[in-house]
Amino acid sequence: MELHQLYKKEGRPYKERLALLDRYPNLVTLRDDLFLERITLFNLLGEYERAKTLLASRQFKPWEGGEGKVSRQYTICQLELAKKSILQNEPQQALSLLEAIDYYPHNLGEGKLITMEQNDIHYYKGLVYRLLGREEEAKVYFYKATEGADEPQQALFYNDPQPDKIFYQGLAWHELGDPGRAEQRFQCLIDHGKLFIDKPFKIDYFAVSLPDMDIWEENLDDKNKIHCLYVMGLGYLGNGDRALAMDYFAQVRQLDPNHQGSQAIMHSFLGETSLKN
Repeated sequence: MELHQLYKKEGRPYKERLALLDRYPNLVTLRDDLFLERITLFNLLGEYERAKTLLASRQFKPWEGGEGKVSRQYTICQLELAKKSILQNEPQQALSLLEAIDYYPHNLGEGKLITMEQNDIHYYKGLVYRLLGREEEAKVYFYKATEGADEPQQALFYNDPQPDKIFYQGLAWHELGDPGRAEQRFQCLIDHGKLFIDKPFKIDYFAVSLPDMDIWEENLDDKNKIHCLYVMGLGYLGNGDRALAMDYFAQVRQLDPNHQGSQAIMHSFLGETSLKN
């Protein structure tokens, strides 16, 4: 685990890290955290079906520092497969994949928090229902996608609101024919990033376990910079400045090649397919 974390911090290629884990299959099978690292690598490589199969094959148990991690990889592979189905004009298949995120399977070892924001899931459900010609249901989900916190914050813990949810609020307002409210959401992301990117960041307290069991201490100022670059990229993308958005996301991925949020956005909205480090 320690060597894999070192490779991860050094930004080693996904396939190199996967090869390391594959050299020790018995050890990886014994440990939930290593097994999940392998699943995460398949998601990063765009092999979502394989990630989905591996997730379904194991009974995970809760561990300190692992809260929200298994369910996150489950959500990522389900959502990305749903997007693929939408592009292939298979809305019913996409809907089934999205509905499977409503309740986590028991084998993930954790349930869904009642406070979990699902703006992205609701947004894509809205698109699917529109493709199916069920406009009233589409509007219901687009309105659901506009709900929740409308001010971004640094998401250090698994139960913190994620900044990309505000991006999907803006997209949903566009689908509902309200570009003014959409622009407000996108602009608040830009303003937040500009305001906090150079400010020192520290954790005053925590009420749940820290999100990573890292051997090496994290530089919180670097994490804050990545967060601010990411939210500004989302804001500029929403406002139609694709070139500037791409520049911010590229900076995010240079600082953190394992940033799954920027990878998904670049692939889905900017047509960037060469994301494998």
